[in-house]
This record gives sequence, C-alpha cells and structure tokens, in this order.
Amino acid sequence: MKKMKGIKKSLTEEYLYLDFSHQTEGCIFPLHTAVTLFLLSYCDCKIFKVYLVLTRESTDIELLRDVLSQDVEIQVISKEELPPIVQNCCLPAVVERPDNFCRAGLAVVLRHIIQKSYEADPSRKEILELLGFKKTCLKACAEVSQWTRLCELTIPLAIENFLRESSDQLPTIPMEVLQLEKKLSEPVRVHNDDKLRRQKLKQQRTAGDKPALAKGKAKNKVQTQEMSEELDSSSKSLELNMAFSKLRVQEEPVTTNREPSHIRKAKASDLPPLEHVFAEGLYFTLADIVLMPCIHHFLAIICKKCSEKLIEFPLLAAWYQRIQEVPGVKTAASKCGIQFLHFPELLTTSGEQHLNLTEVPGVEEQNDPLFIGGPRPTMTKLMENGIEVMFSPHPCPTWTLDWNGLPAAVSPKEGKMSSDRALRKQQQLNNLVYVVIKQAKPGDRIVDFCSGGGHVGIVLAHILPSCQVILIENKELSLIRAKKRSDDLGLSNIWFIQANMEYFTGMFNIGVALHACGVATDMVIEHCIKTRASFVTCPCCYGFIQNTSKFNFPKSEQFKKTLSYKEHMILCRFADQTAIQLPPQRRLIGKQCMCLVDLDRARAAEERGYSVQVISMEPESCSPKNNMIVGVPT
Repeated sequence: MKKMKGIKKSLTEEYLYLDFSHQTEGCIFPLHTAVTLFLLSYCDCKIFKVYLVLTRESTDIELLRDVLSQDVEIQVISKEELPPIVQNCCLPAVVERPDNFCRAGLAVVLRHIIQKSYEADPSRKEILELLGFKKTCLKACAEVSQWTRLCELTIPLAIENFLRESSDQLPTIPMEVLQLEKKLSEPVRVHNDDKLRRQKLKQQRTAGDKPALAKGKAKNKVQTQEMSEELDSSSKSLELNMAFSKLRVQEEPVTTNREPSHIRKAKASDLPPLEHVFAEGLYFTLADIVLMPCIHHFLAIICKKCSEKLIEFPLLAAWYQRIQEVPGVKTAASKCGIQFLHFPELLTTSGEQHLNLTEVPGVEEQNDPLFIGGPRPTMTKLMENGIEVMFSPHPCPTWTLDWNGLPAAVSPKEGKMSSDRALRKQQQLNNLVYVVIKQAKPGDRIVDFCSGGGHVGIVLAHILPSCQVILIENKELSLIRAKKRSDDLGLSNIWFIQANMEYFTGMFNIGVALHACGVATDMVIEHCIKTRASFVTCPCCYGFIQNTSKFNFPKSEQFKKTLSYKEHMILCRFADQTAIQLPPQRRLIGKQCMCLVDLDRARAAEERGYSVQVISMEPESCSPKNNMIVGVPT
C-alpha cells in the first residue's frame, strides 16, 4: 500500500473513494471522479487517502498513471474491498475511521474537501471562497435546486453520453449545455446588487456608454492577454474588476466618495444588469470547479469534429478562457491531464446570434402564482367525488417510552431546546417509535431519513440493539451532533451518512422520517417503495410541495381525476395553517387540508402495492404538523 507523503497524522483519518471505469484521451470516467481530482489538485490537498474503485474487471491502470501527475498518490481497489457503509452509497464518498461516518455524493464530498483543505491551511482564503457568499454554493440538494441538479448531475451525465457517442458519430449537442449557455446570458444577482449596478452605470457614463465586456461575445487573443495585465484600469468592466480583485486576495473596490446625484437618483429599472464573469456570477466558486472538466472535454470534441459549432457557444467560450486566468487553475488542470484549448479568432469575428436562447428550457425554478380564494371549493369538489377527510384510528394513543429510565443522551432534552419543546419532541417520538418497534424484527435495517440531530434514530438504535440503524442527513453539523450523542451512549449499531437521500443505495426494511420538509416526505416514501420497505413518515412544510423532476402532484390516480395541480396547491398552501396561535376554525381547515394532501400520498402508495394509513399523532398538541403516514408492503 502506498503511503501518503508529507502529511501530518490527523486525529481522524479520512479516506476518499472514487469510481473509476476508464480513461480516454486524457478524460477520466466517470466525470465526477475527474471533477474531484481537479479540486484536490486545485486545493493542493493531501489530507485524504485516495482510492480508485474499479467498476470494470480489467482496467489498464498504467494508462491512468500517464494522465495523472506523479504527485497524486492513489491506491486501486475493487468494490468488494469498500467499507460496508460505503457499499451502501453512491461514490464519491469520504469515510472517517472508524467506518461509521460517511459523506457521499459529489456536492457534499467537494464541499467537505474545501472545508478540510482550508482548516489545514487557513491562510488560503481563496479555497474557502469557493463556497461562495454565505458558504452555500451547491449546498441545496438537486431535488430542490435546479442549479445544483444541472451542475452536479445533468451536465456531467449528459457530457459523458456526448463523449461516448462522439467516438462513433457526430453527436447531438446536449440540451444541458444549451441551458448553461442560456444561464450565462442571464443578469447576475449578488448581495450588494444595487450598489454594484450604480457603480457600473457610473463607469459606463464615464466611458461614454461603451461597456468593456460585450454581452454574448467571446474574447479574442488580444483581449485575453489584457485580462492578465492590471485589472483595475478603467477599460475593464466592473464585473471583471470585482471578480479578479477578490481572486488576488484584495479587498473589493470600495467607493468612499458619495456617488453623483444622477447616479444616486437613477431608478433601479434603469440600472445596467451585471453580467457573468463566472458560472454563478461575479466570483469563482465550486460551480466553476465542477463545470470546468466537463465543459473542457465537451469543447475538445467540438473543436476536433465540428469547430464551426463553437460560435454557438460564445458565453461558454468566454467563460472557459476566463477560467484559465484564475491563479492555480492551469497548474491544477495540467496535473489532472487537462491541457487547455486555444480557440481560433473566428470565434469573435461574428456578431450574429446563432443560438435562439428563448427556445432553450430554463434553469431557474418557476414559482407558482399566488392563489386567490380559500380551500372550501376544492374540498367540496373532493367530497362530491367520494374523497373525504378520514384518519385511521391510532394504534395505541397512550403508549410512551420510559423517558426517565433511559440514559440522558437518548432524550431530546439533551439538545439545545426549551423544556416545553423537548416534551413535545418526546411525544412525537412516542408515536413514531411505537409504530416502528411493532414492525421491526431482529436483524432489520432501519433508516432515519432527514435525521437532523438524530432524535428518532438514536432512540431506535438504543431500544432495538439487534437492528442496524442508519441516519441520513445533508446538514453536516446536525449529523456531527448526532454522532457525539451516539458516542456518549456507546452505540455500535448505528451509521451516519451525510448525503442527499438519493445517494443512499442500500437495502433496508423500515424507513422513518420525522418532519421531512415538503417533497422530502415524498422522496422518503419513494425510496421505501423502491426497496419494498415499510415507511413511517411525519410530513412537514406542505406549502413547499411542488412539481419536481421526479414528482407531479396530485400523485394518486384518484386525486388526479378530480383535482388539477393548482387545486392541489391550494390544499398544500392551507395545510400549513395549523399553528396554535391561529383561530380554531382556521386550524381545523388546515388540519383537514393536511389530511387530504396525505391521503393523496397514501392512495399513490396503495396503487403500488402498499397498505397505508394516515394517523393523527397523540396528543395532537405535540406538533402543528401531527400527521403520520404509515405504509406496509402487501
């Protein structure tokens, strides 16, 4: 086994596992692995032990060594040699020893690499800046954020397919690349948006209304050379000044003098839009790291097989050339076998717009319009079609755990919450735990989805020592708190996985989720149905329910025949109006709407071979969101 050189022994060793199928002409497959290796190189990160996991029986590793720099130390293993917790997850994945805490999925792993690299060398602030403003870059899961989905899933997959097809024929341009080109044409929104747009207006008027960075045009060689010179000259656009001053670890330009009156009084609608310098806007972020290897290999095929199509991607080409000016990017790329392309000047000679961006599907989510009117007409319509509010009886409304007899670390009171809230949390757990323990058998695997601080999973692991309990949560700090509580209890039958739930691929018997927000409840139920596992879910945030790439509402055939999507959204909107401070009649309508939304979920599961009940928790005061959906495969 190769030893990592020059690394201080950390208290917690971390192991990074990456898929490897093959490499062709310097491109490492899958692209998720190429992206991860590029980030490691850019951060000069040597704190992980890196393993490539073979996805084919016979792979010529020497070809890979020709691509990767000699200072990238790796070991090659088979899938069978992976730690058990990793065998249940999609790669890439990072594991801490002992092997019970895993981070899985591209965005989660990349964000972790950035955080660990910065902790190892806090002087490298440019690494932490990759996480963007408020450190939220690619933090939202792909099911919620279409931008995360585009970067993390659809572009890498589309370009992998494009590269495979290109070996035999001239491939079709992926729609996802067209979406990215359109995204780069949209105005940029930043936290100090108004201030920067007024600075840009002042700059344009000073320069005679001739902005330096023409929209939709890639830069020619002369312009590219100018970018590497002093970027604070008046000839450069405000966006470039802002972006590169930050990259050079300078403070953002600050206007100390008050803006002229005509600038201050300009209407917001008259201010010029900010244009993209990088993928998310003005600043170089993790999104650029993810996209760079993907777009590089896409452009390499375009240049080789159909260079005339380059002119259809002026914004991508400009972005690609700008990326090369970021300090450290060229060096990092070369270590990963990526040699940047140099485009012919013909790219910038035409002012024609060869791509009708209005015909390309949008990237941004479309908010549903606000609905006018209450839920009564919708509820009446359901009643006329034989669908009424109906709860199944609670199986044991008075049952409770012996909280006083349990170790302190099991109780929610150990968390940072008031005594009243801790009592309500105990009451919620009484309901879920009772249903689970009545179904669980020795040897069963129970998954606590959207586990948060582990209130459900830790109780189950303690009272069901013969079962394996897995906590899945995408918020790192919550999962770390849960692990600390578990360590205090000495639990040995529990795993912790920081990931979006779709990256968990293992088999299990029971899935449980307490207050999974919006469509997260539907994702949990779907995950359980695919595995033929029982589910015990308590939904939350009904107002966040909306159509996604995986789900359309209503879900069941019975509800689809009766309600439109907008009518279903009316139910969801009013289902959130169950707070204790609301008038009793309004809360009652909210509770009825909750039941109807959950009945739709129940009917959809029944159509797929489940016996499902919608139960109201006892006491109802334990939470404004007090429904349970309990499903068992028939």
